[in-house]
Amino acid sequence: MTNTTQPETQPNELASRSTAPIDPGRASAVPERRGPRAPRRAWVALAVLMLPVLLVSIDNTVLSFALPAISRDLAPTAAQQLWIIDAYPLVLAGLLVGMGSAGDRFGRRRMLLIGSTGFAVVSVVAAFAPTAEALIGARAALGFFGAMLMPSTLSLLRAVFTDREQRRLAIAIWASGFAAGSALGPLVGGLLLEQFAWGSVFLLAVPVLVPLLVLVPLLIPESRDPAPGRIDVVSTVLSLAAMGPIVYGIKSLATEGVDGFGLQAIAFGAFCAVWFVRRQLRSESPMLDVRLFRQGSFGGAVLVNLFSVIALVGFLYFVSQHLQLIAGLTPVAAGLALLPGLVAMIIAGLVVVPIARRVRPRLLVPVALGLSAGGYLLIALTTSAESIAPIVLAFVLLGVGIGSAETVSNELILSSAPPAKAGAASAVSETAYELGAVLGTAVLGSILAAQFRSGIVLPSLLTDGQADAARETLAGAVTVSEQLPGPIGAELAASAAHAFDGGVVVTSLIGVGLMLAAAVVAAIALRNPAPAPTE
Repeated sequence: MTNTTQPETQPNELASRSTAPIDPGRASAVPERRGPRAPRRAWVALAVLMLPVLLVSIDNTVLSFALPAISRDLAPTAAQQLWIIDAYPLVLAGLLVGMGSAGDRFGRRRMLLIGSTGFAVVSVVAAFAPTAEALIGARAALGFFGAMLMPSTLSLLRAVFTDREQRRLAIAIWASGFAAGSALGPLVGGLLLEQFAWGSVFLLAVPVLVPLLVLVPLLIPESRDPAPGRIDVVSTVLSLAAMGPIVYGIKSLATEGVDGFGLQAIAFGAFCAVWFVRRQLRSESPMLDVRLFRQGSFGGAVLVNLFSVIALVGFLYFVSQHLQLIAGLTPVAAGLALLPGLVAMIIAGLVVVPIARRVRPRLLVPVALGLSAGGYLLIALTTSAESIAPIVLAFVLLGVGIGSAETVSNELILSSAPPAKAGAASAVSETAYELGAVLGTAVLGSILAAQFRSGIVLPSLLTDGQADAARETLAGAVTVSEQLPGPIGAELAASAAHAFDGGVVVTSLIGVGLMLAAAVVAAIALRNPAPAPTE
């Protein structure tokens, strides 16, 4: 590369020099070729890039704690309740790869700034949504702008930290921030809901993103692919058309039973997914280079991310409701109950960095995921206990496992891709996370809703409207029980709690299976990771 190269392509040039073919699974045995070490200013830039990471990950889980208040105010159906949570990560997951490619082409910093502005504006709209339908629409719009944020942060991070040792630490901090945001969601939501209406959880975005809009142009240089491909609108549409019907079909089968429409939706989504993959294989400049999945280190790490987040988001979905509506904790107390797990997740993500230099991923990641499986098993065995101590301990185990596994898997994903395609590779990592968030509520949430519906016993004196509300959601049943005479209301509340916790046992056992499946995938797929590609 000559000195005539435009300045904005230089970070990619440095990155390409620092990513010589290195086997990520043998990092301790093979000396790493090191790029220029980042100055102190780069770590300040990392702190700024953490703002959207924290915000988007908090937004994925904060709504679980606001859900009881939203249910009382907007009275959504069970399906609408799931869509309020899922509309955001579904759109986000469908657009991440496309937005990552757009950032590679038009500038990653530019996409970050556009996404931040749009996210802040739509957050204000969501805070004052008058109906469940309006809130679902606002959540979908947040997903559109959120898709601009996440690929930009991770790919800019790679451009800033060209030394792999520093980059591994930076990614650990980034992954810890993502995990911290997911676990902080309940605590932040609890603190806000204690004092304000549920809309406050959306207004949180404004004070977080305003400093970002000021500091990013000052601290972070522009970065883009020096030879970008064309914008592939068809592939972007296909990615959405694949995920949307599949998630809808899963919800339909779980809540309504096996029917032709749900199966047709899944079949149509699968058809679009196959079409998407075939289009990428034929394209000279694919939006997503699906050939990367042939590398064990890349495809295995993506699957680990996917399974881990399904388990994490599914856990937070039902635990937040159990703590508030069954255990009777305030939102703040419920959030504080999960604080030890949050701290464990952050510490594990950082402590695993020096360990990863000496222990291969095929051993380290399965051990970590085994701890997470133990957390879910503890919930399944103790869900009816009056004490919340088992929930606290279970989340600590889950946090340690997921925090460690995701730090290692994200580093493998990023180091496996060519530097110029950092945005698209980052988008794959984020897509796994957001798709996991969708499936966590779509699969586990829908199964839980079906179990609740089949297990609750309703008093005979309920009106049709009260019966429908009590049968739809736990929050609906609790609200109806408060409207009934003492003994009858207590009977309904006890039946609802028993039915809900019975569903928690089923979903917890599924969580155990997911974690064990992820551990097996890691042990096999990360056995012989392929060398990291160069430009």
